[in-house]
Amino acid sequence: MREFLPISPEEIAARGWEQIDFLFISGDAYVDHPSFGPAVICRVLEAQGYKVALLCQPEWDNPRNFAQLGKPRLGVMISGGNLDSMLCHYTAAKKPRTKDQYTPGGVMGKRPDHATLVYAQQVKKLWPELPVIIGGIEASLRRFVHYDYWEGKLLPSILEESGADLLVYGMGEQQVVEIADYLAGGASAEDMHYIRGTAYLSADLPELDSKEYVQLPSWKELREDRVLFAKAYKLQSLEQDPFYGKVVVQKGVKKYLVQNPSTYPLTQAEMDKIYDLDYMRDCHPSYKPLGGVPALEEVQFSIISSRGCFGSCSFCAIHAHQGRIIQNRSHASILREAKIITQLPGFKGYIHDVGGPTANFRHPSCAKQLKVGVCKHRQCLFPTPCPNLDADHSDYIALLREVRALPGVKKVFIRSGVRYDYLLADKNLDFLDELCRYHVSGQLKIAPEHIAPQALEKMGKPGKDVYLKFMRLFTKKNKELDLPQYLVPYFISSHPGCTLNNAVELAEFLRDIKHQPQQVQDFIPTPGSASTAMYYSGVDPETGKPVFVARNPHDKAMQRALMQYRAPRNRQLVLEALQKAGRMDLVGTGPHCLIHLSEGRPGGRGDHGAKGAAGKLRSSAGSRKHGGQDKPTMKPSGKGERRIRK
Repeated sequence: MREFLPISPEEIAARGWEQIDFLFISGDAYVDHPSFGPAVICRVLEAQGYKVALLCQPEWDNPRNFAQLGKPRLGVMISGGNLDSMLCHYTAAKKPRTKDQYTPGGVMGKRPDHATLVYAQQVKKLWPELPVIIGGIEASLRRFVHYDYWEGKLLPSILEESGADLLVYGMGEQQVVEIADYLAGGASAEDMHYIRGTAYLSADLPELDSKEYVQLPSWKELREDRVLFAKAYKLQSLEQDPFYGKVVVQKGVKKYLVQNPSTYPLTQAEMDKIYDLDYMRDCHPSYKPLGGVPALEEVQFSIISSRGCFGSCSFCAIHAHQGRIIQNRSHASILREAKIITQLPGFKGYIHDVGGPTANFRHPSCAKQLKVGVCKHRQCLFPTPCPNLDADHSDYIALLREVRALPGVKKVFIRSGVRYDYLLADKNLDFLDELCRYHVSGQLKIAPEHIAPQALEKMGKPGKDVYLKFMRLFTKKNKELDLPQYLVPYFISSHPGCTLNNAVELAEFLRDIKHQPQQVQDFIPTPGSASTAMYYSGVDPETGKPVFVARNPHDKAMQRALMQYRAPRNRQLVLEALQKAGRMDLVGTGPHCLIHLSEGRPGGRGDHGAKGAAGKLRSSAGSRKHGGQDKPTMKPSGKGERRIRK
C-alpha cells in the first residue's frame, strides 16, 4: 500500500519498526513529491530496503529535540531544504522575508539560519559516534570557503563548521545508496572517502600525485586577498566534470577539504527508476489543518523531464549542482507520471509544466559529452552558440504531443523557462510554432536579464539583438495564429558589471518596448556562483580583470528603481539616478522622457515638485548617508561553533 514515510514515533510504530536505519533531518516540511529533494533521497533509500524516517523542521535549541524518532541504526542524513536557508529567510535588501514557502501555512521561523550547519552540530552533540552526512543545495554550494552575502563575510567550508563526517554534493541519489551500503556493511566514515560526488575533511594534505588533484587558495590566503577568491572559484569550477575533473583540495581553518570528482550522469533507466517511485504527490496530512505547504501549489501538477543545464548563466548555480550534461527520462516514464497526475484530487485538466532547469534542453548539447564531458574552456551557448551544438527540439515536441493527447489532459503548459537563443539555433523553428499554438497560457516568461552588452557579458547571456529577434518572431507567430499571447521578460538589477548608465540604458529599452516589469529581481550573491565570485572579489574569474560592482544598498536601489521608473514610489530614486548618470535629458515633457514634469504623462501625476527635486539633486547628489550592512543573525561563539539563535 502506498503511504507517506514516517515523520513521528507513532508512524514508525505503525510500521512495526523497532529502530530506523536512517534519520533524515530536513529544514523543509515533508512534501512527498519528486520536486522536493528530501522526498527523493528518502524514497531512493526506501527502495533499497532501508528504514527511513524524516524529522522535519525540529526545534533546534536543544540536542534532545533531535532524538524524537529514536537513535538510528546506521546514521543521520541532513538537508537544509530545497533552498539555502539564508535565501529562504532574507531578501536582496537583507530584510526578513514574510513567508516561508516550504513551511506549513508559510509561517516563518521554523528553521534556523544556516540550517544544515546548526542541525549537524546539534546531532553531533547528541550522538557523537554516529555518522552524520550533510547534503542538499545548501551543503552542496557551501562546500568550499564561500562568501555569505547576508553576513557580509567569507565563511569556511560548511563541512568543517558543522562537524559532519561527509558531504554529498550534487543531486545525491547515487551517493546516498553507496553510503548506505557501506554503512550497512560495517564501514567507517574513513572507508567512504573514495565515493564520487562527496567531500571529506583530512588533517593533512592527502597523499596524491600532484597531477591527480588541484589545490585552491586556503582559508587564510582568501581572507587576506579578495582577488584570490575569483581565482579559487575558477580553479574549482573547471574540475566539476565527471569525465576529466580532478580531486580538489582546499586548506580550511584547521583541516583540508577534499572533494572527490563528481558522479557520472544518470542513464535514462536510472532517471526513470527515481521518478517512478511511489510518491504521494502531496504534503503530509498533518500539515493540512495548518494550511498545507505553499511550495507544493506550483509543482503538484508538473513533471520533471530532465535535469542539468548547459546554459551556464553566471548568476545561477544549477549547472554547478546538477551538472552541465543533460540527463532525461523516457517518454514512457513521463507518460506514466502524467496519467497519475490526471487521477489526483484537484486536477482540472492542466499540466502546469513538462521541463527541467531549462525546459527545452532535453538532450546533451553535443554528442561527445557522454563520453568525454563538456568543453573545459568553452560554453555551449555563450557568447554565441557553439558550431557543434545539437539544437534539435524534435524529441521534446514529440513528448509534448504524447502528453497532451492523454485522456483527461486539456492543456500542457511550459513554465520552467525556455532558452530562446537555443530555440533560435534550431533552424526550422518548429518548436516556436508548437510552443505558441499549444503551450503558452497567455504569457510566456523568458529571462533576457539585461540588454546592456557590458552587463550581459558578465551574466553569460546572449545579446539584446537575440532577444529582439525572438520577440519579433514570437509576435509574428501569435499574429498568424490569432492568439493574444505576450512575452513577460525578467531582468536583474545590480549584477556585477552593470553600471548606473547600463541601468538607464535598460530603462530606455523598457520604455521603447512599452513594458514595465511587475517584478524586479535585485541580484543576490548566493554561494557557489561565478557572479558571487565577481561580487566579492571585484574581479571576473574568467579574465582576471576588474569588474564594476554596485555594493552600496542605495546604489542598488537606484538601479532597481530605474527598471520600474513609472511607479510613483520610485520617482525620487529615478530622479537621483538620472542626475548621477548625467542623463537629465530624460527628465522633461517629451515622449522619450522617463520622468515627466507635466500632468498625465507616464511616470508621474503632475509636477509634484519634481522640478524642485531635480534642482536639489544637482547640488546634493552623492551626499546621502547610507547605513551599514545588516548584522549577521548568527555569530561565532567562543567555542568555535556558530551560536544558535532561535
